[in-house]
Amino acid sequence: MQTKEVAEMAGVSIRTLHHYDRVGLLVPERLVSGYRSYSNEDIQLLQQILFFRELGFPLEDIKAIVHDDSYEVTEALLYQRKLMKEKQARIKEMIRKLDETIEDRKGERGMSNYDKFKGVDFSSNPYEQEAKERWGEEAVEESKRRRNQFRDEELQVKWEEMFRELSGVKNLDPASEVAQKKIGELYQFLNRYFGSYSPEAFRGLGNLYVEDHRFTENIDRYGEGLADFLRLGMAEWANRQ
Repeated sequence: MQTKEVAEMAGVSIRTLHHYDRVGLLVPERLVSGYRSYSNEDIQLLQQILFFRELGFPLEDIKAIVHDDSYEVTEALLYQRKLMKEKQARIKEMIRKLDETIEDRKGERGMSNYDKFKGVDFSSNPYEQEAKERWGEEAVEESKRRRNQFRDEELQVKWEEMFRELSGVKNLDPASEVAQKKIGELYQFLNRYFGSYSPEAFRGLGNLYVEDHRFTENIDRYGEGLADFLRLGMAEWANRQ
């Protein structure tokens, strides 16, 4: 199947499939014509990826898991079903807690601060430990290590600083030495905290900043035109490597 057919069937965008290819997560065969051709195995892998995404796994963790030597599809399906059932139970409990809190707000019941959190799991990914046990500590930890070097709040501050600094040079020629130095810092930043990007994957990410309006809107809030500047600058940086 070709990219457009797969995208329509799976309910994902063509850009998403291209991104998965660029980062080495789902790499279909390339035909002589240059078009991507997805095999049955590729379709199965895509389903696995999307199930893991629904369960809150970051792409870098998914890549580590599905390309691990011990990975087996049927076992993974059973594992994902188990996690989905756990997620269902967590959501059911959260809905119950919401109902209780609404009743408390209406004066129909009394809740202590402790009661507002009792029995509810707000951890960002309660399934991570199971993933480690099933596919090995190293497979999951390596991709997580960079992200957890700082608390979320500290990482957010660093993110804001990085993109404000990039916005400060967005009116320069993207190929200029000053701009390229800052783009190189972005490459190091992403590789340190968010995963392992090759220069080509970095170029692909820059394209995604413009091709996906969600990225564009988020990035351009630091300065109009920043996303397009980054696309050009990241492509130039990749060309120089």
